[in-house]
Amino acid sequence: MISINEVIETNAMISRMNLDVRTITMGISLLDCVGGTLKETCDNIYNKITMKAKDLVYTGEEISKKYGIPIVNKRISVTPIALVGGSVCKTSDDFVEIAKTLDRAADTVGVNFIGGYSALVSKSMTKADELLIRSIPKALAKTGKVCSSVNTGSTKTGINMDAVKLIGEIVLETAELTKDQDSIGCAKFVVFCNAPDDNPFMAGAFHGVTEADCIINVGVSGPGVVKAALEAVRGENFEVLCETIKKTAFKITRVGQLVAKEASARLGVPFGIIDLSLAPTPAVGDSVGEILEEIGLEFSGAPGTTAALAMLNDQVKKGGVMASSYVGGLSGAFIPVSEDQRMIDAVEAGALTIEKLEAMTCVCSVGLDMLAIPGDTKATTISGIIADEMALGMVNQKTTAVRIIPVIGKTVGDKAEFGGLLGYAPIMPVNQYSCDAFINRGGRIPAPIHSFKN
Repeated sequence: MISINEVIETNAMISRMNLDVRTITMGISLLDCVGGTLKETCDNIYNKITMKAKDLVYTGEEISKKYGIPIVNKRISVTPIALVGGSVCKTSDDFVEIAKTLDRAADTVGVNFIGGYSALVSKSMTKADELLIRSIPKALAKTGKVCSSVNTGSTKTGINMDAVKLIGEIVLETAELTKDQDSIGCAKFVVFCNAPDDNPFMAGAFHGVTEADCIINVGVSGPGVVKAALEAVRGENFEVLCETIKKTAFKITRVGQLVAKEASARLGVPFGIIDLSLAPTPAVGDSVGEILEEIGLEFSGAPGTTAALAMLNDQVKKGGVMASSYVGGLSGAFIPVSEDQRMIDAVEAGALTIEKLEAMTCVCSVGLDMLAIPGDTKATTISGIIADEMALGMVNQKTTAVRIIPVIGKTVGDKAEFGGLLGYAPIMPVNQYSCDAFINRGGRIPAPIHSFKN
């Protein structure tokens, strides 16, 4: 039974602490949409998405009105398109036609983003995988709502370095094709190691092949709520600190569980998972960086940052997992630079570097996220940064990712403006020493010895 005090407390979280449900994401399988021709396949994709998701936005708005809970985004994720288009796409431009179809369907149903323009190549690439990857720059330049991802490694298979090398080139090409918008195309593309099948957060969402035909996943957020809770125990020891984070994460996740169950019932679609990640926004008071400062750091990046983030991530998971029947996705603390004002401030103060961020990703939810770097950075350097992050995920048996943006025409000291939830980002310096010979070796880095658990 929910008490009146809990209702009052939740209302305060929403009105004063930026608590929201960041997204309701409908996952849709497109495996049954493969036709005999490209046109037939595109028609099937459009028809299925618009049929399944026709009431998604309306339902989200009605739930938001009923409970007074802001639901910021309504999104769709689909089966990795490299699998769907493999038999009918003979060129990269064929895949771009599917991207345009996804974009048109997203516009029709009114969602913010549609994810799943993706390929899974952790061990090797099929011809269709390679064609899709090579189509990504044009696909993201010619669409507004399509998000793309590629899984290039896993603990079980190792790292596909051929794919990593290619993606460094693809990131630069995407940046060039969207340079008139500060290379924003790269903000819609993520490279993964150990990608989860059920991630509702963009840009890395796709509908896994092990999922049901259609499901509802919900991603909750609430850095401001955690920050406010920690203000009330300022100066207390770590035991008190951890208990406070756990209890707060439980309350945040219960809100997501409520929304997920309601959306599932109204849409007649099975409930998938709650992703209980702390996902910041550019709004003041909605920052993971502020939480780290409240824990006791002058800036994110100061000595002790990795330990503080590890503790925060662990306590969020411990509290949240008790509040939902099914927790999945990424679940933890996101540390995107451009979407978190205090992270931006830390970069501008010189407290936070790419190397320190890389260390932090060993213990946080995802990885190097929304990093803006000089537009003249070499493709091999980008591939090297990606390879480092993939190695962290592979060895530590966790999901890691890279969303990196070489902003064409800008350099260290400049800023890239993305707008909306993506915010803005200072251009960060990149290590100038070469990794060309390493990246150009080709092949696959083997899985670590501890992957053999059968």
